[in-house]
Amino acid sequence: MAEPSTSIATTTDADRAIATLTTAFANDAVTRWFLRDPLFYLTYWPRLTQLIAGEAFASGTADEIDEHGGVALWLAPGVSSDDEAIGALAAEAIPGAEQDDVFAFMTQIAEFHPKEPHWYLALLGVDPMKQGRGHGSALLVHALERCDQDHLPAYLEASSPRNRALYQRHGFVEIGVIQAGTSPPMFPMMRAARP
Repeated sequence: MAEPSTSIATTTDADRAIATLTTAFANDAVTRWFLRDPLFYLTYWPRLTQLIAGEAFASGTADEIDEHGGVALWLAPGVSSDDEAIGALAAEAIPGAEQDDVFAFMTQIAEFHPKEPHWYLALLGVDPMKQGRGHGSALLVHALERCDQDHLPAYLEASSPRNRALYQRHGFVEIGVIQAGTSPPMFPMMRAARP
């Protein structure tokens, strides 16, 4: 059987890409700590995805594989998330008693984020029905070639030990741990620029 090819998910594919990421992150410990209530998750996660990485669609750095069975949203050097809007959405979506921990967690994310030019893997997810087929690795290989052509480092935050292991196999190194209050740990990771 031939391997599915990785392609660019265009702006017209944003809804399908976000739907894939919504199913992929439904059991993610960090995401569901942030959006614990199922209704809040389904209401706010698609909007949050757009605020975190929507620029990937406009920039041509949203990748998909196997008819959106897997999706990776990369932000190019100089492109960033809409942090102000993310904060406003968090204030709306998170119950007041949980906000201190969530905002402390978000502050740590910002502190670890590199200041030098880099490629940022904002989100990568595979539809649970298509997991275990190598889609995550294929998406990484595709995008890391782009990073290497630019001779720039790549950065991401791994939200589980399983994901951390996948990224380590592709040259990423853990540079710390993000954790606040009752949150599960998240692992900021860098892959050095290739000459």
